[in-house]
Amino acid sequence: MPTPTDRKPWYRVLYIQVIIAVVLGIAVGTFNPSVGKSLKPLGDGFIKLVKMMIAPIIFCTVVHGIASVGDLRKLGRVGIKSLVYFEVVSTLALVIGLIVVNILQPGVGITPPGEVYHAPAEAIAAGSSYGEKAKSLSEVDFILNIIPSSFFGAFVSGELLQVLLVAILAAAAIASMGEPGRPILGAIEQIGGLFFGVMNIVVKAAPIGAFGAMGYTVGAHGLRSLGSLLWLMAGFYLTSGLFVLIVLGAIAGFCGFSIFRFLVYIKDELLLVLGTSSSETALPGLIKKMERLGCSQSTVGLVVPTGYSFNLDGTNIYMTMAAVFLAQATNTPLSITQQISLLFVAMLTSKGASGVTGAGFVTLAATLQAVPGIPIESLGLLLGIDRFMSECRALTNFIGNGVATIAISRWENEVTPEQLRRNFEKPILSDCGGGLPTP
Repeated sequence: MPTPTDRKPWYRVLYIQVIIAVVLGIAVGTFNPSVGKSLKPLGDGFIKLVKMMIAPIIFCTVVHGIASVGDLRKLGRVGIKSLVYFEVVSTLALVIGLIVVNILQPGVGITPPGEVYHAPAEAIAAGSSYGEKAKSLSEVDFILNIIPSSFFGAFVSGELLQVLLVAILAAAAIASMGEPGRPILGAIEQIGGLFFGVMNIVVKAAPIGAFGAMGYTVGAHGLRSLGSLLWLMAGFYLTSGLFVLIVLGAIAGFCGFSIFRFLVYIKDELLLVLGTSSSETALPGLIKKMERLGCSQSTVGLVVPTGYSFNLDGTNIYMTMAAVFLAQATNTPLSITQQISLLFVAMLTSKGASGVTGAGFVTLAATLQAVPGIPIESLGLLLGIDRFMSECRALTNFIGNGVATIAISRWENEVTPEQLRRNFEKPILSDCGGGLPTP
């Protein structure tokens, strides 16, 4: 237990540094947009540094967790439970987004009643671009994309599902080797400690990355770009907040912990996600904190990376709200039957663009193509605010994956409510440092 004299000065605490960096980034982007736009490499560089470490960290975590337990039946059981949980909660997020956008009707009035929506030239080009990307996606392609072209190809591409597949196969092979596999398992444990140590160094640059990302966002798009779309943004943020507090809060309460206590526990990671608009930047930190709570390494290693493709609560809320908003904005009537069809299409398309650049717009474009009448070029309406909404999407996705991990661990009886409450109170001395815990 650290004593008061061991505590860092406030200005050396990471999450305070990130808050200051975000505020400074907003100020620079607002008062000097050209300088703000020039800060983009700082944000991009930090995200690339983090992403280069994600694949090896996931591999070592999953392999060590599964191989050290040696129970492949548990692997299948956890996998099935995870997919069931993801589908139920993600569908609920889609339904909630659909209900709220019909109540608020943020798109009504953007195009005068009786008039036909005419998109600007740049909006037509952008909409067509995302539409072409969406056409290239299919369920078969998505499944085949999980299989890497080579063992090391998974690490080169950075696709989390590919890394997960390779890790599960490697863990199964080590577990089947018995005693000869022990040295390999020990080596993976040490290598995992190395990667987490590197991540601990990289995370110290988070304030720089947050400053650059926020400065570019405000400088490039400007707070004035919100305009008439402010009502959609407000509705989306409100809906996501209520989803976290009510839906995820109810799941947390059922599992024996407070959603507010959980949010405080992962505050460092939440601020990192907010500053970079990417939930992947905080993935290694989430893995370590879930293990500190008592969730088994095998469950954490399976649920967290899988959730990044299948448990996108924030993206699901955004998709249904954005699709109906565009229908309202372009005076495209949608019947109840069409909106239900939109819901079922979104259930599929939300799973199909993992790892694709601009995935939010790509999946939205794929969904719009299944709903006749909504012009694909209307996507241009959302270009100016998408970056501002991406923070909320990433935060909601991130919180949802954390709650899902604890829920599956409780379902597996790996941790009790008493252990969770006790572990929430333990001090966290390092963000990402240390090696893989020994079971």
